[in-house]
Amino acid sequence: MHTNSKNQNITDLSAILEGLVKAGVEFILVGGLAAVVQGAPVTTMDVDIVHNRSSENISRLFQFLKSINAIYRRPDDKIIVPKEEDFSGHALFSTRLGPLDVLAFIEEGKNYEDLLQNTVEIDFKGHPILVLDIRTMIALKRISKDPKDRQKLPVLEETVRQLEENSDIGKE
Repeated sequence: MHTNSKNQNITDLSAILEGLVKAGVEFILVGGLAAVVQGAPVTTMDVDIVHNRSSENISRLFQFLKSINAIYRRPDDKIIVPKEEDFSGHALFSTRLGPLDVLAFIEEGKNYEDLLQNTVEIDFKGHPILVLDIRTMIALKRISKDPKDRQKLPVLEETVRQLEENSDIGKE
């Protein structure tokens, strides 16, 4: 079934986050959705997370992936389901809820523990979710070699400028 509805994508992404939270997976939301929840006017079609790589957390993540029929996203049509020992690098999945990118680290090899100090906590349906803060995203995109990251940089910088400008209004 092909859907053209923007709301369908939002619902799917929300369902992925809700599932991760309910499964007790420790993660930091990164990527486009992390920018969106902090006010950046960008579009995203997937959920990107950096996960805690403890064996207990990987086990919870693996069980969640099984529950949403996760398979690896591949250029061919070969169907490969994840195995619990697959989470040492990047794993890009298609699921019944939508795309989910499970990352062991992001730019500069920064993993879950490295990123914790650069997160903000947001409330998601009554649950706290850690999100990579927008200033850290900007710093990482400045050093990225990916052209897509370079394209998003001005939008993120303008978002921060507007957020700072709006927060100054109440201080006068």
